[in-house]
Formats: sequence, C-alpha cells, structure tokens
Amino acid sequence: MGALEVLVVDILKEAGLDHLAIKTRLGLELPGFYRPEKKWDLIVVSAGHLVCALEFKSQVGPSFGNNFNNRSEEAIGNAVDIWTAYREGRFGTSPRPFLGYFFLLEDCPKVHKPVKVVEPHFKTDPVFHGASYAERYEVLCRRLVLERNYDAACLTLATNELDTKVSHPADDLTFDRFVVELQATARKFVKAT
Repeated sequence: MGALEVLVVDILKEAGLDHLAIKTRLGLELPGFYRPEKKWDLIVVSAGHLVCALEFKSQVGPSFGNNFNNRSEEAIGNAVDIWTAYREGRFGTSPRPFLGYFFLLEDCPKVHKPVKVVEPHFKTDPVFHGASYAERYEVLCRRLVLERNYDAACLTLATNELDTKVSHPADDLTFDRFVVELQATARKFVKAT
C-alpha cells in the first residue's frame, strides 16, 4: 500500500494542495463521536480545515469469510463515527470533507467462487445469493457510496504473483473514478482558499 500512498500524495499535490497539508505517517488521528479518535491512512488538513480522509484496506487469503464481515463493519463504523463527529462540530466550520475508501483484494480463485449464505430465520438480500467474495466487496463499496458513507470507493483486485495483474471489476469503482472525485474536492478547496 506504500506505493498507493505515494501515488495519492502526488495526485493531491498535482491538484494544488500543499505537501505539508498532506499527512501520511504522523498526525493521522481525527476525532470521532463514539471514540476519542481514529487514525486514518491519509488525511489533508489545510488552513485549519479537514479537506479529506482516506482509508486504504486490503485482504489476502485464506480467511475471506471472517475478514469480509470485519472489513464491512469497520468501513461502516468508521464512516458513521467521523460523519457524526463532523455533525457535532469536531472539525470546526470546515466544509464537508471528502471521505474515500480504497480496497485491495487478492485476486485468486477463492474470491471468485460463489459463497453460501446462511438464512436460519430470515432471507438475506438477494444480491448476496450466489455472490463471490469479490462480488460481495463490490456490493459493499457501491453501497458505501450510495448511502453517502464515503464520497468515493475503489475496489481493486491484484494477483499475488511476481508479475502482478491488477483489475477493477466494476466500472463505478475504478481507481480512475476515485481519483476524479478526490481531485475535484482538492481543486474546489484550493480555489476557495
């Protein structure tokens, strides 16, 4: 994920943000509502305003089932926590910041096989019936944006080989779309200051 971090920093600088405003190693804690603070993977704080906060998450096998549930709960919880803190004024009078979620999933046969759903009492959402872990992550990322938990999400699959192959299974969750949304927010902020 280090290379991704460097790339995103370059993208933010190209959009006009001062490199000193972009935090990647230290000073990544932001206040929460349900907890004192949460350490994000990359944030931009400029002129006393929170411009953006990004999460970079990944998952490799073999335990995709438990990890999917944990990653889902974490993504949803982090979003609810920061947006509630924002509503409660923890970030002063900052305009609404950009919240981004980037997920890198190991591309291997197991993530493409249909996964059984367990329905002892009630039926699950039909979208999950016969869905693989890759498809479940696609649903998660899409719904995180649909519900405005995050302004943009990216789902990237990559093989764990020397000659790594990278793909984006969903047109609405590509890295390019993620970058367009992020740059728009950065440029809007730069223009306003």
